[in-house]
Amino acid sequence: MEIIFDDIGSYPLHEGQRERVHQAFADGRYGDPGVTEAIRDCMRQKIAAGLDVPTYPQFQDMNQQFLRIINDPACGEAPFLVKEESAEIIELSAIEPVAKEYLEKTGERLRIRVCVTGAVELYLKQFGSAAYPDILDLCARSVDRFVANALHTKSSFDVAVISIDEPSIGINPEIMFSDDEIIRALNLSAKSSDVDTQIHLHSPIHYTLACESDSINVVGVESAANPDYLELIDKADLERYDMFLRVGVARTDIFGMTALLNEKYQTNVWKETSRLGEIVTAMETPEVIAKRL
Repeated sequence: MEIIFDDIGSYPLHEGQRERVHQAFADGRYGDPGVTEAIRDCMRQKIAAGLDVPTYPQFQDMNQQFLRIINDPACGEAPFLVKEESAEIIELSAIEPVAKEYLEKTGERLRIRVCVTGAVELYLKQFGSAAYPDILDLCARSVDRFVANALHTKSSFDVAVISIDEPSIGINPEIMFSDDEIIRALNLSAKSSDVDTQIHLHSPIHYTLACESDSINVVGVESAANPDYLELIDKADLERYDMFLRVGVARTDIFGMTALLNEKYQTNVWKETSRLGEIVTAMETPEVIAKRL
């Protein structure tokens, strides 16, 4: 059995740099040298860590990263439908020099994972519980245009994996769409993809919706903090639909882990920072992660 190691896009910036990068995004300075260098440094660290398929560093808000373009009249073909040429993920341009370095050093093209926030998630951010299936379809078509642009970018790297991020499916009670409407949105969201295409879920409760989608072939579940989530995945479903499974083996929910430390020591570890190191020395060690795997 082949196991491919990838990661999520989020990555912690050190104090000071985080504020500068977030302020640059807030000001619309997407080409700010500080932002570009932070993205490149992060990508180099991911490569150095040995990931098979690193995800581009995602420092922007996962919704605004795409909605700011979709909602920009200058970038729209129609309301909620982005122009093909405007559906750009700026981080992919930023990592190009890193991909060139990798190619020159190894003789191989860097394989990356591209995250695109899914149509249901974007819709919820805009409209909440009001259900307009036609607008959901437009959001999904916009998502697919970001997917298509990422795949067709002339670069020194190869997009090996597309991830459609839908953390609210199975969790958010505001979702009022029918199963068929969600499946249709998933189909439209990655219609252009000709590579492995994941759905990134935070709950496996409705994973079969992804199984029934023609565009998705990998079900991804964040199970590191909740290993029992995997018990909800029926192997027979994966075999029936010819689906693969992506599982989380390393926790990144820092607030959840610090809450456990707060309870253990009856303190606030963000103020008593000497306890924070326990996260990597006792709670989330290589041995613990290997055991999950």
